[in-house]
Amino acid sequence: MAALSKSIPHNCYEIGHTWHPSCRVSFLQITGGALEESLKIYAPLYLIAAILRKRKLDYYLHKLLPEILQSASFLTANGALYMAFFCILRRGLLTIYMANLATETLFRMGVARGTITTLRNGEVLLFCITAAMYMFFFRCKDGLKGFTFSALRFIVGKEEIPTHSFSPEAAYAKVEQKREQHEEKPRRMNMIGLVRKFVDSICKHGPRHRCCKHYEDNCISYCIKGFIRMFSVGYLIQCCLRIPSAFRHLFTQPSRLLSLFYNKENFQLGAFLGSFVSIYKGTSCFLRWIRNLDDELHAIIAGFLAGISMMFYKSTTISMYLASKLVETMYFKGIEAGKVPYFPHADTIIYSISTAICFQAAVMEVQTLRPSYWKFLLRLTKGKFAVMNRKVLDVFGTGASKHFQDFIPRLDPRYTTVTPELPTEFS
Repeated sequence: MAALSKSIPHNCYEIGHTWHPSCRVSFLQITGGALEESLKIYAPLYLIAAILRKRKLDYYLHKLLPEILQSASFLTANGALYMAFFCILRRGLLTIYMANLATETLFRMGVARGTITTLRNGEVLLFCITAAMYMFFFRCKDGLKGFTFSALRFIVGKEEIPTHSFSPEAAYAKVEQKREQHEEKPRRMNMIGLVRKFVDSICKHGPRHRCCKHYEDNCISYCIKGFIRMFSVGYLIQCCLRIPSAFRHLFTQPSRLLSLFYNKENFQLGAFLGSFVSIYKGTSCFLRWIRNLDDELHAIIAGFLAGISMMFYKSTTISMYLASKLVETMYFKGIEAGKVPYFPHADTIIYSISTAICFQAAVMEVQTLRPSYWKFLLRLTKGKFAVMNRKVLDVFGTGASKHFQDFIPRLDPRYTTVTPELPTEFS
C-alpha cells in the first residue's frame, strides 16, 4: 500500500491523452468516436425492437429517434466525461488512489494479488444457487413480475406455474377431448411433427402424476420435449450471433459458413439450455411422485440441480449478471414488505461506483478487467484507451503496463513536464 501514496510529476498529456497535447481536442476526439459507436450500437437495436414489438407509424416518427439519441448520449458520456475529468482533476493521483482502494474489494483484483483463492467451477455453483432462488420465486404467487417472469415461463413452460383456475382431473378430461377431436382431422406431417410423433411413440405409456399439470404428456415425454425445444432455441441463438462474422468472410473464406452451423459453441449453448429445462422438469416431477403433492419448495431443489447444466456452457458473465439481478429483485421485495429502507437514486450511485471501478481497472490493471469489456472500451474510444502512458503508473505496483511493455508514446517535449523517454520526431 505504500506505493499507492507515491506521487509522479507527469501531467494529463503525458499519462492520459498521449495522442494529442490539447485537452480540448482530445476530449472532442473521444466524444466523437464514442458517439459514433453508440449510434452503431443503439440504432439497429431500437429499430429491431420496434419491429418485433409491431410499433405503429407514430412511434417511428416521434419516439424512435429520441430514444436512440438518449441511449447514445448516455453511453457517449461514459467514455467522454472520464477523459474530461481526468484533465480537470489534475490532482487525479489522489482519485486514482481512492478508486484503487475500492477495486481491492473486488474478486478479480483479489485473485490477481493472490489474496483470494479461486473456487473450481465457482461460476457453476453460483448459478446453481441463483437458479434455485429464481425458480422458487417463479413458483411463488407474485414472486416474479415483468420480463423475468415471462422469460422463465418461456424457458420452463407455463405448466410449472402453480396458479390454475381448474382442477387437474377436469383439465385432463378437457385435454383428452381435444386430442380426440384433433386426431379426427388428418394433417400433413412436417419434420417437427414427425419428431413429435416419434417422441410420443416412445413415451406413450409413460406415467404422469395427478399433481403434474403437463396434461398432454406423461412425465418422461414432458422432459424429453423440454430438452429438444430449448436445445433448438440455444442452437439457433448461437447461430444467429455468429451470422455477422460469418458473412463478413463470405467471399474471402466461403468455407467459414460451415462453422455457422457446426460450431462447438452452438451445441454447448443448446446443451446448457436443454439440460437445464429437462433437469428442472424431471426433478419437479420426481418430487411430486415422492411427496404426492406439488409444492413451491420443490423449485429450490429442482432449480439448484438444473444449475449444474452450466457445466456445458461455463460463463462467469451469466452467473454474475443473474446473481446481481437476483439481489436487486430481493431488495425490491424487501422494500415492498417494509423490511429494508428505500434509497433514492441508489441505481445511479451503484452504477457510478461500478463505472469508476471498471475504468480504474482499465487504466491501472487491464489484466484484471473482463476481456470483452476491454474490447468494448477500445471500440468506444477508437483505440484511445490503449495509448495511455501506463509505464509511469507502474510505480503504484499494480502492473499497469503489463500488457503494454512495447508501447512508448510519441510525446511533444514542448508540452511535457518530464523529458520523454525517447526523442520523438514531429512532422
